[in-house]
Formats: sequence, structure tokens, C-alpha cells
Amino acid sequence: MQVNVGQAKTELSKLLARVEAGEEVEIARDGVPVARLVPVEPPSPGSRFLAEWGAMAGHVWIGDDSEFTDTEIDDMIDDPA
Repeated sequence: MQVNVGQAKTELSKLLARVEAGEEVEIARDGVPVARLVPVEPPSPGSRFLAEWGAMAGHVWIGDDSEFTDTEIDDMIDDPA
């Protein structure tokens, strides 16, 4: 779908709803495309946590008396379900 700049300004909410539904919208000036609205990929679950992986290194540790082994803890972090 292609719209001109003026239409995009007045109908931005409607255009965003179409984009959220998976449609791409081109914005044109005098019939020449200058921008494209496309859906953004949602972040994967846990991506924010993984981006900070290691940020607390040296600040958090698991005591020797923990009821879980290192392998069990790693498995819980890798598959929280």
C-alpha cells in the first residue's frame, strides 16, 4: 500500500494498525516513495536477560549447600518452562 505524506500524517494510527496486522505501507512524496512502515519483530522471550548475560559476574554466586547442581541451574535458565 502507498500513501502520500499528508494522508500518512492524518491517518497514522490507522496505518500503524495495518502494519501491526502484517502489511507494509510506503509513504510517498509526489508519488515517489521515501519511507516504508514495516512490522517490527517482537523481541524473543528472555532476550533482555540474555543481552545482560554476565553483567552480575562476581556479584552473585551459588553456595556449596545449594539444593541444585550447576547443571540443573543451567537447565532451568535455558528452559524456564
